[in-house]
Order: sequence, then C-alpha cells, then structure tokens
Amino acid sequence: MTEQLRLMAVHAHPDDESSKGAATMAKYVSEGADVLVVTCTGGERGSILNPKLQGDAYIEANIHEVRKKEMDEAREILGVKQEWLGFVDSGLPEGDPLPPLPDGCFALEDDEKAAGRLVATIRAFRPQVITTYDENGGYPHPDHIKTHTITMIAFDGASDTEKFPEADFGPAWQPQKLYYNQGFNKPRTLALHEGLLARGLESPYGEWLERVKQFERAERTLTTYVPCADFFEIRDKALLAHATQIDPDGGWFRVPLDVQREIWPTEEYELAKSLVDTSLPESDLFAGIRDNA
Repeated sequence: MTEQLRLMAVHAHPDDESSKGAATMAKYVSEGADVLVVTCTGGERGSILNPKLQGDAYIEANIHEVRKKEMDEAREILGVKQEWLGFVDSGLPEGDPLPPLPDGCFALEDDEKAAGRLVATIRAFRPQVITTYDENGGYPHPDHIKTHTITMIAFDGASDTEKFPEADFGPAWQPQKLYYNQGFNKPRTLALHEGLLARGLESPYGEWLERVKQFERAERTLTTYVPCADFFEIRDKALLAHATQIDPDGGWFRVPLDVQREIWPTEEYELAKSLVDTSLPESDLFAGIRDNA
C-alpha cells in the first residue's frame, strides 16, 4: 500500500531539504512512498559558504543557476520529486539595527497570496503528511519563518474552497498530519558530544553546548523519531551536492557515520497538527495513516 503514501517537505531554500529530514525522505522513497520537496525560493541571496568556492566570479554572477543545478543533483541523490514556488530569497539581514528587507523578497509577500501557491501544489500532489519549520523557523531567517507561516495557512486552506476556490487552485484536499523538523535538538547534540568524548574523539559540539547555556529557551517537544540510519550516507551526499553552501571539511561531517548510527540512529520531528489518531512517541510520520492508505 505504500505507493499510495505521499509526503511533502516544504523548505525555504535549496540545501534546506538536505540538512533537515533528508535521511527520512530517502527512507520513505526506498519504501515506495511518493516524496515531494517544495522549495519556496531560489536561494539567490545565499552567501557562498564553501571557502573553496568563494571569490569564483562565475558562481557569484550566476548564483541562481548554480544553486538550481545543485538542487537538481541533490534531488536525484535523494530520489525525491521537487518543485519551486518561485519566490525570491530575502537574504539574512545582519547588523544593528537590522537593514530593511529587499523589495520583492519572499518575506515581504502577502501571507495569503503566498500560501495560495502552496495550496495549489498541495492540491495537485495530495500529500497525507507535510513537514516544515516551527514558528521560529528552526533559526530566525525571515524566509524560514515565512515558510512556516504559509505552510500553516496552506495546511488548512487546501480544503477551504471559499478562501481558495477550486477553479483557481484545483480540487480541494486535506492533509492529515503536519510536522516540524526538529533534527537540531539538544538531546541529540548532547548524546553525540558525550559519545565522541567517551571514544576519545574530538567533538564539534562543545562550543555550541556552552553557548546555548546562556539562553533561556524552552526545549521543543520531540514526538516522532524516524529510524533512518541506513540513509545517513545518502543524506550527506545530497548535502555535499550543494557545494556553494557546504564546506566538505566543515562541522557537518566531523562525526563518523558509524558513531552517528550507533548513538543516534533517528531523525526527529514535532507533531504540530494531526487529524488522525496516533500514539506518542511515534516512529513513523505516517502513523495513523498507513493502515488506511
């Protein structure tokens, strides 16, 4: 029955799909589920984070096309489908005070109008499950926060034929579950940090753990732990495909895969909305749906 299962992952930029829930998606693809990544922007204003590619005149002049090709490669590695919503990257404002966001960017789009594009995509693909970011965006990038906002509107709006008429947005559809990606969570980070030190290995997480002690921040509720350790290597290959964004010698890859698989073999989610009965904690994003597919 898994060919009837459909998962949609809504992300802000190309590369987000490979750093958040990629192993989960690869796992479901391997089981025969239909998986669609929706990328809200083209990542046009993303900085070139790979030091080996910084200063490359061609990349700087053609960043939109370069990032599109990187997304094509990552999509093939993960085995997913992918669609662009067509919004323009807002960039990450820096400074004190923060500069205004650029005209025409995704973060300044009208919420309902922007959500309409996602509603049309949801109605066409008909996912039972959607994943996206929490209200903080995972981190406070304006495009991540906007992605959360329009996904919440579209989750309910896809079945609302008054707000989004079928003539304009396609036949109504109601997704059954919505999750927030919570792969960057303290329990996982702490477990990997302590596991590395116990093995006499260097941990890339020490500074981060010290830094978060300075902030009073409530821990998110982790409801769903998807076992996907067999797909960590695919996840990393997809991430490396985004060469402008990822330093192959950086912190993403400093924890050996065998250590990750042994210590923390799952990716984590927070169940934000469910229209089906399920028991927490879960190990399957389709819990409560799979038997009725």
